[in-house]
Amino acid sequence: MNNKHEKSGHDHNHDHSHNHAEHGHDHSLGGHSHAHHAPKSFNFAFAIAVSLNLGFTLIEIIFALMANSMGLLADAAHNLGDVLGLLLAWGANWLLTLPAKKRYSYGYKRTTILAAMINALILVASSAVIAYESIYKLFNVSEVNEYVVIGVALIGIFINGGTALLFMKGAEDDLNIKGAFLHLMYDALIALGVVAAGILILLTHQYWIDPVVGLLIVITILWGTWGLLQNSIRLIMDAVPHYIDSKGVGEFLMGLPDVKTLHDLHIWGLSTNEVALTAHLVISKGQPTDIDYKKINSVLKEKFRINHATIQVEMENSDYLCLRSESC
Repeated sequence: MNNKHEKSGHDHNHDHSHNHAEHGHDHSLGGHSHAHHAPKSFNFAFAIAVSLNLGFTLIEIIFALMANSMGLLADAAHNLGDVLGLLLAWGANWLLTLPAKKRYSYGYKRTTILAAMINALILVASSAVIAYESIYKLFNVSEVNEYVVIGVALIGIFINGGTALLFMKGAEDDLNIKGAFLHLMYDALIALGVVAAGILILLTHQYWIDPVVGLLIVITILWGTWGLLQNSIRLIMDAVPHYIDSKGVGEFLMGLPDVKTLHDLHIWGLSTNEVALTAHLVISKGQPTDIDYKKINSVLKEKFRINHATIQVEMENSDYLCLRSESC
């Protein structure tokens, strides 16, 4: 992070700020942030995933109609929604690479949060479609071509599962990438369920099995999607990201030399993989040096995964102590 000490206009001795400048990439003294390299590394993964899944979805629709399989057709509709979700995630990931502008001083980082939330909503909507089709088919049982269903679904497992692996590593740290990963993994899970249903139908000729398996898959998808939707909404509301130890951050700042009190501590997500912090520290004497700020930034980044920190220092006996100190 750039270390930049800004002296207050009202008192050149009492108010120092440590600001992190946004230029679309990280100038951290501790090294470049991994978060800024991640978007570029997933462009190829998105291109492969979108191309393969779009092509497979079109083929699946054709064979679903030929096989008279509502289950396979519902899976195709879900895949089509997932292709849209992948495009949204890809677009948001690309926007991360654009530089900040005068009006958008943080760039377009927050679009990744929007994409993650929309992806979660698409999964919920797709699940509702599959549930509807499954319930309808449960009460209107019809014969299907099991061989076509099994064959197409097997291809779906390899395509969806294989492309999901491209996003596995990024899913650990980036909610937007996690949304894309979950889309593809749930597609593979659905395809596996369709294969299982096709085999059971082939062996027993009980066609009610297909819609029952579909409903079980819907429950599984909704169970896994809830966390993604919940975390996305929290980030939209500027809540502390779920993986940040806010109590630990406060204790670390309070433990700094000569720090008497801490107020106005705010931690929020700039994007699905970048976190910002602002804090006011009231100290009894002295002023932090460049080396002190470097150490603070290093700990915040390495231990607490906070990329962008702005720290305002105020003297304990200053006549110009922040007016918000009584309420924050």
